[in-house]
Amino acid sequence: MTEAHTPGWRNRRILFTLLIVFLCGASAGMLAMALGAHNWMHGLHAGAPPAWKERGREVSLQRFKKELNLTAVQTEQLESVLDDFFTYYHTLQAQLDDVRASGKQRILRILNDDQKKKFEKIMVELQDKQLR
Repeated sequence: MTEAHTPGWRNRRILFTLLIVFLCGASAGMLAMALGAHNWMHGLHAGAPPAWKERGREVSLQRFKKELNLTAVQTEQLESVLDDFFTYYHTLQAQLDDVRASGKQRILRILNDDQKKKFEKIMVELQDKQLR
């Protein structure tokens, strides 16, 4: 039996074509993410309010109210849920900040002065990358 007549998944041409399509899709996805799609998806693009911060609660409430056509009772209940969520979110964020600070202090304690300077430089570079 020749390769051209091999059924389905045993046909090398089909497998090669699927591999090329997959690799092209993966490459396009990586390129899009590298060019800023990640930040855009998470609302970190220029001018956007940070998700789930300051204005985020009110913006979410108004959008849900409008787009879901909520009743007054539903709006009140949703407001309560969002209040709970934001309280929980900010509590977790504060805990994460404490963990980061504690970890950084623990690392600094084991480094000598030259290493501390290099470490601080690395931390600034990492922070700059996160903001991009």
